[in-house]
Amino acid sequence: MASSSLSTTERRGIPGAQFVEDVETYLTQSGLDVNSALSFLQERLQQYKLVEMKFLAQQRDLQAKIPDIEKCLDVVATLQAKKGTAEALVADFEVSQGIYSRACIEAADSVCLWLGANVMLEYSCEEATALLQKNFNNAKASLEVLVADLQFLRDQVTITQEAQNASKR
Repeated sequence: MASSSLSTTERRGIPGAQFVEDVETYLTQSGLDVNSALSFLQERLQQYKLVEMKFLAQQRDLQAKIPDIEKCLDVVATLQAKKGTAEALVADFEVSQGIYSRACIEAADSVCLWLGANVMLEYSCEEATALLQKNFNNAKASLEVLVADLQFLRDQVTITQEAQNASKR
């Protein structure tokens, strides 16, 4: 059996791992001795683990962000639905962590959205809906790409671990 070609694929800057079918051929083609090959594979594995930790943190952030955006979209939709009616909207909102207050909203033509970095801007309900929907779609798309990146990364970890185990034999 021969080793697969030395060229490996990559995904968004993550280098692909080389599947090693035959250790001797791999060592000959790469010009490494066993210890150097093991050292290289161990270093690559550590790099993969660091990237995986970064991606998992990004995934947690996105998974927390998406429901927040959905809640904001629901609130804006509720405000728009109440807009032409004489009925006031009674809402409980969080003032500080664990401290809530009740508000009576009679007519709302605009809403204020936190943009981050202690910045809040006022938008019309239509503009807010468009912005929130765009942010929601971007977050969902980013999460899908991130999940695919994590799967690719996990495959590379598995291939690298198998190559490492084969080199040790």
